[in-house]
Formats: sequence, C-alpha cells, structure tokens
Amino acid sequence: MRVIILGAGEVGYQIARYLSMESIDVIVIDREKEKIARIAEDLDVATLEGEVSDSEVLREAGAERADMLLAVTDSDEANMIACLLAKTMFRVPRRIARIRNPDHFRNRQLLSKENLDINPAINPEYESAEAITRLLRAPFAATIESFEDGLVYVIGCKLPPTSPVANKKLRDIVSPNHRLLFGLVEREDKVFIPAGADMLHPGDIVYIPVFRDYIAATVALLGIEMPPVKKVIINGGGRIGYAVASALERSVDIKIIDADLERCKYLSKQLHRSIVLYGDGSDQRMLTDENIAGTDVYISVTNKDELNIMACLLAKKLGARKTISIVNRTDYVPVAHSLGLHSVLSPRLLTASSILRYVRQGEILSLTAIAEGRAEVLESRVRPHSPLIGTALKDLRFPAGAVIGAIIRGQQVTIPGGNDRIAADDKIIVFVLRESISAVEELLV
Repeated sequence: MRVIILGAGEVGYQIARYLSMESIDVIVIDREKEKIARIAEDLDVATLEGEVSDSEVLREAGAERADMLLAVTDSDEANMIACLLAKTMFRVPRRIARIRNPDHFRNRQLLSKENLDINPAINPEYESAEAITRLLRAPFAATIESFEDGLVYVIGCKLPPTSPVANKKLRDIVSPNHRLLFGLVEREDKVFIPAGADMLHPGDIVYIPVFRDYIAATVALLGIEMPPVKKVIINGGGRIGYAVASALERSVDIKIIDADLERCKYLSKQLHRSIVLYGDGSDQRMLTDENIAGTDVYISVTNKDELNIMACLLAKKLGARKTISIVNRTDYVPVAHSLGLHSVLSPRLLTASSILRYVRQGEILSLTAIAEGRAEVLESRVRPHSPLIGTALKDLRFPAGAVIGAIIRGQQVTIPGGNDRIAADDKIIVFVLRESISAVEELLV
C-alpha cells in the first residue's frame, strides 16, 4: 500500500510513525523545512518539501500510484483542494481530510461523492468532544470505547490501592456473574497483554471488554466507585467546550467558564440550560466560589496545554472528583498522566486513531489507539475464508502480543475462553500491541 500524508505536524507525524512500523510505503509532504526535517530524522519514511495543494508536488510524490491520500495540514482549504486534485487529476482511490471548520465539516453536499468526495472528513474538536462525552457517561473510567452501537464496551480503569483484584494473579480473579477478560495492562511505561500468571498492581490501568449489562458488576469487582455525574465545570468555551455542554446540558448541571467576554455572550445565546461565567476557570478563588469541592467532573479544554494541566491539578486539589484535560502536544500526555490526572485526551492522537482505521487491511469496522498509541483495540468482521474460523481459540496460532477480547454474533456477545470458536461473519474485538499489528492484519485480510 502507498500512502501520501499531507502535513508534517503532530497528526501527520503520528500517522507516519504508526505506518512506518508496518512496512507501508509512506511519503510525507509539507512546506515547512523544520517539520520535514524532524520526520526525516525520526522516521523511516520518504519526505518532500513543497505546497500540499500544488499538483506538480503531488505528481512528484507519485500521487498517480497512491492508494490513499491523507490531508492533515492546519488549513482546511489546503486539505480540500489537495483532495480535489487527488480525485480529478490522479484518481487516488481514497481521500481523507482533517476539516476543523464546523461549517465545512457539516456541509454534506460539499463533501459528497459528486463534489469533493472526501471519505471521511475528520474533525479533531468533534472527536475530542465525543471522547469527553463518553467519559462523562462513565466517570469511573480513564477511557471508554463503545462497539456495535453500545452493545459491548472496552473500559480502561485505574486500579485504586484498595482494589480487591490488586496483588492477585489473573487466573485467581473470578466474577460470579460473567466471564472476565483483561485484554491489556498499562503499568507506568510498560504495556503488555497479560497471562493468567500475571499479577495486577495498584495503579495499573486495565483494559477490559464488557457486555453492556455487566459494566456495573465489572466496575464493582475492580473496587471502583460508580456514582453518576450531576455537576460539571468546563474551563474553556471554545468548540470542544461548547460541543460538550450542548450535548449534555439537558441531563447534567453545567457551568462553562471563558475569559473572552464576546465568546461568553455567544455561548449564552446558543446554550439553553448551561450557566455561562466570564472569568478565569483556573483561578482558585473563582473555583472555590463556584463550589469546585461539590463538582463531580472538572474539564479543562482551553487551547493552552500547560494551563489545562495546571487547572486540572488545582481542581483535583480543591476537591473535584474527576478531572479531564485536553493536551495537544503528544509528548505532554504521559507527563500529565504521571502527575495523577484522571483522564488526559489528545485531539491529535484521537484524529490519528480515527484515520488509522481506514489504512488497516481487512474489514476493520472501528479502531482505537490506546496506551498513548502503544496498542490498539480494533473491531473486525471475520471473512468467510479466514483461517480463524472453526478452530478452538486455545489451538489457534494467534500472534503473540494480541488477544481476542470479544466475539460478536448478531446481538450475542461472548467474552471468549479457550474452547470458544469463531464463525464466518462474526465480529471480533482484538487487543494488539503495536509490534504485532501486521501479523494480526494478515489473519484478517
């Protein structure tokens, strides 16, 4: 497969980094020499300096031989023009673009097959707002992803010091109501697929596939409290903050704080039940006045990473039960986690994760990068000729560094054991470490 990536910023860098590990032919184009130099130095991919919307630059990059074009520059217009050139001049089969302007992103006619034919358009703010909304509906989780319209979830939870499963081997952990499978464990800077003899430690983040009816029972087994979210403070009334407030204000008491008076006036007109406050959402006195100690979740989504991290640390110190921070710089994400923040989200990593789904081989239905991109959870349909069909999982020669976490057959979800078998047209959820992705793809093609 040959992939052209337009834009060597953080999103382009992360996608190129992932693909360079998987023997995919990648070329990255950007007009900024420093960004191109960084990728050329760090990654084993081809680079080209030039304007991404210049047809001659695309021709030099071999666009006529490309299978896919990913336009992820900071300019919506450049991304859209490049996709149009890729369609009309070079017949690139698939074109994907990052589009941040809500008016462009929601313009179905503009993006339709008859016009730009961008499939899909990815909006970082929308992806971030969706991720925050999922976390607010499951405040016990560090991360949560739904599959099959909420039929099954993958929850990532940090084990508290008092967890009854901490300091136990996996084979000794038994749920009285349903089968339990630990798909992945994140321990400080280590990520691994656990075996029955492995022991869980307090502070581990464990990723577990769960049928929707057993979420409460699973969380209780881990010793994690699951009170509902009733009161939320959002620091930052930009696109992400506004999207979260508008999605949840009918079911949750929301206060949204912004330091821009004109933005506050706009939010007051657009939001119906949220309380809009003009001020500094990271100011201790303001947070105290707004009863931060009685707040279930504090969210900081300004455009300043350092401010978001410090604001969440302050809110946590003042008594907020849970904090969610947006961090754009991907190298800040592990730092923020190490400081004890509950949930840290990177719009750029979320965007890269969404795009990767379309690059993977096989019939990938959804894909999520987890553990700061060191592993993935993917959902795939099993094709009729697949070597996975018919063999008991205990006898299946599945790649090391990967495990099947769930089998979905119609509306039936099975958290599998060694004697379970996969049938044609089943959907499977797979936990896979970065280094094992190519091997798993070979079984799914």
